[in-house]
Amino acid sequence: MKNVFTLAVMTGLMLLSLTIPAMSQIVNGVDFTVSFPFYAGNAKMPAGAYTITQPQGDDNTLLLIQSQSGSHSAFLDIIPTDAANPHPQSGVTFNKYGTTDYLSQVWVAGQNYGLQVIPTKVEQNAAAKAAVARHSIPANKR
Repeated sequence: MKNVFTLAVMTGLMLLSLTIPAMSQIVNGVDFTVSFPFYAGNAKMPAGAYTITQPQGDDNTLLLIQSQSGSHSAFLDIIPTDAANPHPQSGVTFNKYGTTDYLSQVWVAGQNYGLQVIPTKVEQNAAAKAAVARHSIPANKR
């Protein structure tokens, strides 16, 4: 009987985890402006205005970041993340190691979920050598 209960709970948790990626989408994207250069995945992005969207389709594991001038863009591997409370405003979070910033998370106002950028090996190496300083800037839903 105990094994049946455990199996039922595990199945329920697995089904719940499958719904999180379906919820974790940026429907129309977010816009933000930064005053500093940063890395988005392996791409170095200069200071400026950016748009983050998710490509259409069934693959919810990618983000597209593009400079609004069209001169810089990158695809980023992501995983869903969640928060205990809905975010009061949309925003993007950066991890800073020394003097280098890495795009880390995207949050949408009113949602309990967000999108976590999977750290590259370069960021993982930076994290092993220096303490992280996290900071966020506001974004606007499109």
